This record gives sequence, C-alpha cells and structure tokens, in this order.
Amino acid sequence: MPPLAKPRALRPGGTIGIAAPAFPIDPKKLASGEAMWQRAGFHVQRRDDLLNVDGFLAGDDARRSKELSELFSDPQIDVVVCARGGYGCHRIVSMLDARRVRAARKPLVGYSDITTLLLWQRRCAGMVGFHGPMLEKGDYQPAEAFSALVSVLTGASPGPVLRGRGCGGGRAEGRLVGGNLVTLVASLGTPWEIDTRGAILLFEEIGERPYRIDRLVQQLRAAGKLDAVAGVGVGYLSGCDDSRYPRPSAEEVVAAVVGPLRIPLVLGLPFGHGAPNLAWPFGVRGRIDGELGIVEPLERGVVSTE
Repeated sequence: MPPLAKPRALRPGGTIGIAAPAFPIDPKKLASGEAMWQRAGFHVQRRDDLLNVDGFLAGDDARRSKELSELFSDPQIDVVVCARGGYGCHRIVSMLDARRVRAARKPLVGYSDITTLLLWQRRCAGMVGFHGPMLEKGDYQPAEAFSALVSVLTGASPGPVLRGRGCGGGRAEGRLVGGNLVTLVASLGTPWEIDTRGAILLFEEIGERPYRIDRLVQQLRAAGKLDAVAGVGVGYLSGCDDSRYPRPSAEEVVAAVVGPLRIPLVLGLPFGHGAPNLAWPFGVRGRIDGELGIVEPLERGVVSTE
C-alpha cells in the first residue's frame, strides 16, 4: 500500500467537478445540489454527457471511467464530488490510473457505492478521501451537512464530532476507514480490499434486513477483518428492519458480533443514508469512545495550498 498522502484543500471560489460513476442521475435533484455549491461561492463543472443512461448505469463503463480520469487530470477542478451512488464503481476502478489520482491531489467525496472508489483510492493510490454527502441525493439538507462538508474540504476543521450511543469497550485511536457495509464486503479478495488493522471501522447500510446485516458482519469476521480492529462505529442502518422477524434488530445483530471483542462500539452515528449525513475523512487518525458514544477525526484530511 502506498504511503498516505492528503489532497489539497478546497480554495475559496474553487471549482467542484461532478462525477456520475454509478447509477443514472435525476437532473432536477442534481440542480438543487449544484445550486448549494454556487450559493456558497464555488463554481460547478460537469461533462455534457453526465446525464447519460445505459440501463442501470449513468452511461457505459468507458464514459464513466473517462469522466473520473478527466476530472482528476483537469487543473481547473479542485474537488471531485460524486452526484450519487447506487452501483457501478466496481466495474470501472480497473480503468483508473492510481498514479494520476495520486499526482492530482484532489479530494474525492461520496458514500454508498462510492465506498469502492474510496477504498481503491486509499489502497492503490495512497490518498485520503471523504465519506460524505453527494449532490443528487438531497444530502445537503439539513444545512449542517453541507456546512460540515465545506469545513472539512477547506481544512477549516478536521471534521465534525460524530455523536451516537456508546456501547462500552473503552476508548481507542486508529485510522478511520469504512463506508457502506455491502460494498465493504464486496471488496474482499480485490486489489482494493479494506485494511482494518489497527483501524476504527465505520459502516452504514440501507434496506438490508437484520439477517443480511448479520451475514455481512459475519463475513467480515470470518475474513479476519475484525481480528485487529481498534473499534467499530455504526452509522445509519436505514430501513434495515424486518416485520416478520422484528428481533434481533440490525443494531442488536452488530452488537452481538462486536460486543465479545471488547473493543469500543458506538451505534447510531450521523453518517450514511440518513440526515444529517456528516462527512468524515477516510484514512486519517481518529478517536472512538465507547463510553461517551463519539467518533472524531484527530487530524485534517487536506493540506493547505498556501
């Protein structure tokens, strides 16, 4: 794995490059997200074919991979923000140039299926990324989420303190890694497989019933990804319930697996498929407190351009 490098901070009046590497984009929802950046004093730039549709994808693999490559190469683009997730990033990461991404030193923002890009970027390019809100999903509401994202990207703060419900296990420090649970498990056996050694593992999910959450967490355990983890923080598990089998709940399933490890565990953190979806830097050192129920980054994810 390449040594960790941080992207350059977003400058005042900088340009946001929009990518659609996964599912197709709703133009009306996208326009709302673009307007938020413009009102905040930033420029927005995207390709004319960003709204293409190819089945369940935002255009074919060649279009989507070329779009990302161009955004990283274009010197006028300061930050690459994904419009939405869904599915599709697994299909194009092999088409990306890790050396180009590392040389560009640009923040990459997204979550859900974009977890694949964040994992690939860290593992193959050695770059810090940002698990955070996207343009087309309405994630910039409440305003707290958008403000937190701008603060993180500009380097005004390391990131917000994520507050949830502590389940014990003490306190620990480690690299903040993770993302969407299904996508994390899908990384196993790939060149961008998640590295959890000494890390604080953060994950979230949507629409997976408790038994499926159990299967996913058990897969991480069986793959050794919980053996040396420093702590676990769980974001929104939105719609992860089952009227037929209401117990155990999705959170209870996670607690049953992680609890015996005697490491810090925090549930109900404000990130992922819910509101507010607060941004956190992927790859930097952070702290988890299983007693107070908080996770916080200990360093900024960007470096000053001055």
